[in-house]
Amino acid sequence: MVRATNEEAPAQHDTLLGPTDTFLHRHVGPRDADIDAMLALLGYDSLDRLIADTVPSSILRREPLALGAPRGEHELLAELRALAGQNTIARSFLGMGYFGCIVPPVIQRTILENPGWYTQYTPYQAEISQGRLEALLNFQTMVADLTGLPLANASLLDEGTAAAEAMHMCVAACRDERAAFFVSRDCHPQTIAVVRTRALPLGIELEVGDCATVDLASKRYAGVLVQYPDTHGRIADHAALAQRAHSAGTLLVVATDLLALTLLRPPGEFGADVAVGSSQRFGVPMGAGGPHAAFLSTRDEHKRQLPGRLIGVSLDTAGRPALRMALQTREQHIRRDKATSNICTAQVLLAIMASMYAVYHGPQGLRAIARRVHALTETLAAGLRRLGFDLGQGPQFDTLRIDPLNIDTATTYNRALNLGMNLRRDADGALGISLDETTTLRDVGDLLTCFAAQGRLGFSLEELAAQAQGSLAYPAPLARQSDFLTHPVFHRYRSEHEMLRYITRLQAKDLSLAHSMIPLGSCTMKLNATAEMLPVTWPHFAQIHPFAPAQQQRGYAQLYEQLERWLAEITGFPAISLQPNAGSQGEYTGLLVIRAYHQHRGQERRTVCLIPVSAHGTNPASAVMAGFCVVVVACDERGNVDLDDLRAKAAEHHERLGALMITYPSTHGVFEEGIREMCEVVHAHGGQVYMDGANMNAQVGLCRPADFGADVCHLNLHKTFCIPHGGGGPGMGPIGVAKHLAPFLPGHPLLERRSEQAIGPVAAAPYGSPSILPIPWMYIALMGAAGLRRATEVAILNANYMAKRLSAQYPVLYSGARGRVAHEFILDCRHFKASADVSVDDIAKRLMDYGFHAPTMSFPVAGTLMIEPTESESKEELDRLCDALIAIRDEIRAIEEGHGDRHDNPLKNAPHTIAAVTANDWNHPYTREQAAFPAPWLRERKFWPSVGRIDNVHGDRNLVCTCPPVEAYS
Repeated sequence: MVRATNEEAPAQHDTLLGPTDTFLHRHVGPRDADIDAMLALLGYDSLDRLIADTVPSSILRREPLALGAPRGEHELLAELRALAGQNTIARSFLGMGYFGCIVPPVIQRTILENPGWYTQYTPYQAEISQGRLEALLNFQTMVADLTGLPLANASLLDEGTAAAEAMHMCVAACRDERAAFFVSRDCHPQTIAVVRTRALPLGIELEVGDCATVDLASKRYAGVLVQYPDTHGRIADHAALAQRAHSAGTLLVVATDLLALTLLRPPGEFGADVAVGSSQRFGVPMGAGGPHAAFLSTRDEHKRQLPGRLIGVSLDTAGRPALRMALQTREQHIRRDKATSNICTAQVLLAIMASMYAVYHGPQGLRAIARRVHALTETLAAGLRRLGFDLGQGPQFDTLRIDPLNIDTATTYNRALNLGMNLRRDADGALGISLDETTTLRDVGDLLTCFAAQGRLGFSLEELAAQAQGSLAYPAPLARQSDFLTHPVFHRYRSEHEMLRYITRLQAKDLSLAHSMIPLGSCTMKLNATAEMLPVTWPHFAQIHPFAPAQQQRGYAQLYEQLERWLAEITGFPAISLQPNAGSQGEYTGLLVIRAYHQHRGQERRTVCLIPVSAHGTNPASAVMAGFCVVVVACDERGNVDLDDLRAKAAEHHERLGALMITYPSTHGVFEEGIREMCEVVHAHGGQVYMDGANMNAQVGLCRPADFGADVCHLNLHKTFCIPHGGGGPGMGPIGVAKHLAPFLPGHPLLERRSEQAIGPVAAAPYGSPSILPIPWMYIALMGAAGLRRATEVAILNANYMAKRLSAQYPVLYSGARGRVAHEFILDCRHFKASADVSVDDIAKRLMDYGFHAPTMSFPVAGTLMIEPTESESKEELDRLCDALIAIRDEIRAIEEGHGDRHDNPLKNAPHTIAAVTANDWNHPYTREQAAFPAPWLRERKFWPSVGRIDNVHGDRNLVCTCPPVEAYS
């Protein structure tokens, strides 16, 4: 038997002079002897033969990807550092929702750079997620307090997305089915563009104009969106607008700035129904546009329309407060053809950073930062007026607009550029200046010299600052009078020592990849290598404004180009867009591209989207959001798409067929043999094929979507390509498209469009979340062509090995034509309900006692567990999880055989907390040892859930989504 081994260095380095820090053997978990043993259990003598029995020969790729050989970590980091060095860090005064900020080092080191925080998954298993749930509850409380609205979600993707979601809320809340929405022309331009993109396919009539003159009495509008302060810095009193809107049955949406709201009257107090914005300036680097946590808050009566996730307070089995995702985990919006949103992702890691920034500074610290920014802005304004400029805009917070009538815009702009300062330049020639937490008095002086004739001021900055002191107080209608952040959590942790301990206490309540494998099917929780993560916080990536001049972003431009080229090679598609900043956004974008293609060809009628019954919940939701009508295609008894039903549905909707959405390998964990035929059927009837790339980890290096017929594919960079999940976000969902669809990829109003046919932007920043793109860049370059293929092969091996070991205890629900699964598999647990009154939830909670996060529960089949081990897990870890599941099966068998109580047993009472097993009273028929230490490894590596099983029903009936009074924790 001849095959390459993990232990060997890449072929080109098979000398003593090659690098010794190559990455493949660090990323792939099983060693060579392990692989031999696993193959032997499956009856194979090579990986090649396993792959031949798993991947259909009609799509299996023989030639290697053109990606080069694997690289050494040190060498590649040096190369990326040189690339980053081509970005220029200028002093940014561009604003538009993106600001320089100071990331407190204790937050950067112990959260952003800490795998105990960034390798967690979405907190669906709340009992082992209490730390990040508390941080998110702090975030919701922070947003609710600052905006003056009682209910806030746990973050959205960016400010533009949040505004678009608010538009949907308004339309959904309108009882008279209004389908028009008004947007103030003084909102940020990228926000207007994202809202316009979202409105178009849904038939929402979008009108942009002056909100002072909009005719609300016509009762046409479901909602009105304004910016406060607006994009040019003006602060208007919108109380009268709120009254006009409400008298007409229209909702008022206010896009706002959290730092400004420490000084300004909050939107909820002057009548806003919804507030949206970004928390970026609360200690999250600009990163050329993201990732950042957006927010959305609203009134209690709109809680059922609230998009995204919502953290709420409930009780555990001991009656103690415990947190979980409320109202059906906020995923109820993903309701197939009745969807109102496709958002199943958030920006959890960034929301946690922003919440900790508020915890660290508290209300007094935040107000001090805001007052300083405001004072510097007033000092600058005073200087500009002394230089003869009539700003004439009334109250402002951090932004000034200099009218073009009395200024040489080009000269002033270039003077600033030569001094390393970026000013905003609007289409009408006006200049904008936005100050932030990092601005100094010296910066103000440098700015003023750019506007002064011959660069001489004739007055001192100290004189200006003294003059500005008299204009810092806002007039009564605008000034904030109410308190905020009154909960003790925002007052306790002023010293770094106490802050460090608080963050560490919360981290200890959460299970992450730092503890054990997280075997979630379809979620691909794999190694997020340190070498891949290091560049994220490099200043030359982190401190770039998304709208900085192109010559200052040359390093990013090269990174985009190289990453797009590599992803094109991996998928086979000639064109890639990096803009979608979540997997759900990638789905949505791909369908918008298909829709635009049909419309461009005069086939607007092609609005039917075929989706198999097994599809991800976001698939039909994305189709609805993109303006398609969903038609469900059946699956056969083996879990495959029913080809006869697909042919019949395609023929039935021949004239209107727009697309097929297919996940490959299937959501059932199988490489379907008929994938080429599915694509051919859809193409024959005039449709396009959208492939959901959630399961791309089973394809990289083995097959390519474009080669077997897909026209569009989104890629989850937070799955296959190693961007960490961050406890529920960030994510990236770029799409690849065939040549005929390339002209329709999304453009952006603040950058040159790709083509005249480009759809509008789907994200606020042109490249989504650029600061995390170095992660997949590093991963692909470190692994090379051979490494990526090897990773895919081992992912498939690990899944088949586990399926084989577990099949005697749990039926494996689906397999391929030759009995093999892909990179994931489904265990059938439905029969345990009848035999032992044990549900899949009981198994999931019992796994916590063994130190594991549960696999994916009841998706895509109710009562099942879907397991994806990934290539990064060692054989020892795979065996540990198998042993845990087998031991749990023995516990179920004991109940079935009458040796265990059907109602009082380790599964029903799981998880067991340290408080429960050390209590004076123990009234269960099983021992404390069986409860807490059911496996031998737990003696040396026990993870204790911090709460018992949580009562979700109680929490939904008694909805509390902000920090409760401290007495509740006593």
